[in-house]
Amino acid sequence: MEKFNASLAIQVLPSVEGEEVIRVVDEVIAYIKATGLNTFVGPFETTIEGDFDELMDIAKECQKICIRAGAPSVMSYMKVAYNPNVGVWSIDKKVTKHHQ
Repeated sequence: MEKFNASLAIQVLPSVEGEEVIRVVDEVIAYIKATGLNTFVGPFETTIEGDFDELMDIAKECQKICIRAGAPSVMSYMKVAYNPNVGVWSIDKKVTKHHQ
């Protein structure tokens, strides 16, 4: 089983109206999935696991995607688990038992 030193949960809230939010958020999710990292899309946030520096770059790009997609601004809420020596618990370890 591959070990990761970090996981990131990110929720982007682009400042657009109505269902336009879904379109912009979907662009962010498509980008995150295209990274090839293990992800879990939930109803409020998307969780990604990988290298800390790579995840921080992804978090930054998520903001820029919202702006390029037409949002004049974006607020994001992020949670980061980082343990460079031991690694962090995987998405699967945390949620698989709840989705069987």
